[in-house]
Amino acid sequence: MNAWSIAEKQVLITGGNSGIGLETAVALASRGARVTIAARNRQRGEAALDIIRRRAGGAEVGLLDLDLASLASVRAAAAAYLAGGRPLHVLINNAGVCLSKRQTTEDGFEATFQVNHLGHFLLTQLLLERAKKSAPARIINLASKAYSLAGRHGIDFDDLQSERHYRGLRTYGRSKLMNIYFTQELARRLAGTGITANCLHPGMVATRFARDGDMTGLEGFLTGMILACALRPAQGARTPIHLAASPELSGVTGCFFQNCRESGLNPIAKRGDMAQELWEISSRLVVEYLPSSDRPH
Repeated sequence: MNAWSIAEKQVLITGGNSGIGLETAVALASRGARVTIAARNRQRGEAALDIIRRRAGGAEVGLLDLDLASLASVRAAAAAYLAGGRPLHVLINNAGVCLSKRQTTEDGFEATFQVNHLGHFLLTQLLLERAKKSAPARIINLASKAYSLAGRHGIDFDDLQSERHYRGLRTYGRSKLMNIYFTQELARRLAGTGITANCLHPGMVATRFARDGDMTGLEGFLTGMILACALRPAQGARTPIHLAASPELSGVTGCFFQNCRESGLNPIAKRGDMAQELWEISSRLVVEYLPSSDRPH
């Protein structure tokens, strides 16, 4: 088998118009990857294309409209990507939110849950067959050590939408735990396909994340204080770049990384039963958007 090289690989990055996603896009495009960024706002996405092209020496880069808070948008984005006929070698599920007040999406789901987990879950499902045909391929999910904020009991499946109890940071932590569970179950299900799935903690990074009015009150104040001392986006992008580009990670799957190294997890993040249950529930929630062959029985 030839050694993995990111050059000429087709890469899709959600939230690639800013922060960690933008820096990851620039770095991979500079190494010869053919990058597509997915962005909610087309104007910001087009501005990001100019930045990437300028910083990556005129690299080939594309834009995909994607609003993870709309499952219809997720399906349309996947369809648009597939219609282009391109392979998919690397999918980086990077976009995310943290909200101090509970909000619901047009689909009726709690917003942090949908944007951070369910939207990416659906997008990945819709693109899996293309990734299998493009194998070897890599799926990279941006999780966080904030999963520990979920508490020692982890996900409350009886209150998955945080209707009874909502706290912004805890809800965010649960969504990051979901990212880890999703990665682990995805890796298990993709064994033998040539696709690896890994997740990572990028560090506390100073981006627009949790700003722009998303976090208010005490949570907003504390988040702002932490971000004031945080890493720059380029530093936070080092680990996703490593997972996407490093030849030595060929065949490595189901792992959690920090600082470009595999990192340990708390016991709550190793619950295979919870990972499987989350997968099954997520499949039922997005069933109408899945191809008939992928729908749960």
